[in-house]
Amino acid sequence: MGPSRDRQLDTVPAAGRGLVVSAAFEHDPVMVHEVLEIFETIDEGVFVDATVGGGGHARAILDDHPALRLVGLDRDPEALAAAEQALQAHRARIELRHAGFDRLDAELDSLGIDDIDGVLFDLGVSSHQLDAPERGFSFRHDGPLDMRMDPTSGPTAADIVNDAGEADLAELLRALGDERHARRIARAIVGNRPYATTGELAQVVVDAMPARSRRSPGHPARRTFQALRIAVNRELDVLGPALDQAIDRLRPGGRGAVLSYHSGEDRIVKRRLRAAAGLDRHRPAGLPAPEGEQGTVVLLHRGGRTPSPAELARNPRASSARLRSFERVAAAS
Repeated sequence: MGPSRDRQLDTVPAAGRGLVVSAAFEHDPVMVHEVLEIFETIDEGVFVDATVGGGGHARAILDDHPALRLVGLDRDPEALAAAEQALQAHRARIELRHAGFDRLDAELDSLGIDDIDGVLFDLGVSSHQLDAPERGFSFRHDGPLDMRMDPTSGPTAADIVNDAGEADLAELLRALGDERHARRIARAIVGNRPYATTGELAQVVVDAMPARSRRSPGHPARRTFQALRIAVNRELDVLGPALDQAIDRLRPGGRGAVLSYHSGEDRIVKRRLRAAAGLDRHRPAGLPAPEGEQGTVVLLHRGGRTPSPAELARNPRASSARLRSFERVAAAS
């Protein structure tokens, strides 16, 4: 869903869900112009927004493509309720499903859809999730230590920090948060158990950091919270298989795009797409792929694209975004 600029203005019940969501959901989707450019060749058919969030990208795509039908997936019931409101003008052409993107195949099967013409993944956590203390993602605002994108199932961040061993915690912080002080933070976390709120955990992390690191730009607990969020939601575990499902479903000429927000995500996306394109990094440069290994996609841009300076000035949270795109090619005869 990415770090879009979301602002709650007032609230109304979400239709059919009993949730309370913003009536005017001010949403500036990340790199929307670049995303629309990628999909400008798609005129009709089925488009999958695998992380529909508040509906910002979906609305822009539907506005630009009046013959497209859109299937939107999201694990967060609040996000689906917001998307339902944002996409009211296109309600006859949308189908929203409470499901993670790793269930892309299953949800399309349930709708009787075999092939798709476009797919978008906007990864990470939304600004709305970050800024709502009750969701437990924020290290700046005190709230329950939750961090589940789907608050109806699965273990919480509190379960992890209260139950995991010190060595396991240190490895988690190092691998998923790139935290250089992972060992001393893990030791402090274990030594100050139990935790119930984000404020309690954030303070322990801050106190555990060396003085120089506490003075560095950015909140000292941001990497710890990132690592816990990724672990709670199994974000990296499900990403690769979901991309494979999406590529398999695309028609020849169909296109896909992925917005990622940290190195772990982007590394998986890059490797999966290069593999699908038949680009073996161990093969000497300039040599063609062996017969039968030409790949099922072509990459539309060299490397990942980043937001424009104008967008970064408007939305600083987009600074870590990286956009990769691809097109499905016809199978070799």
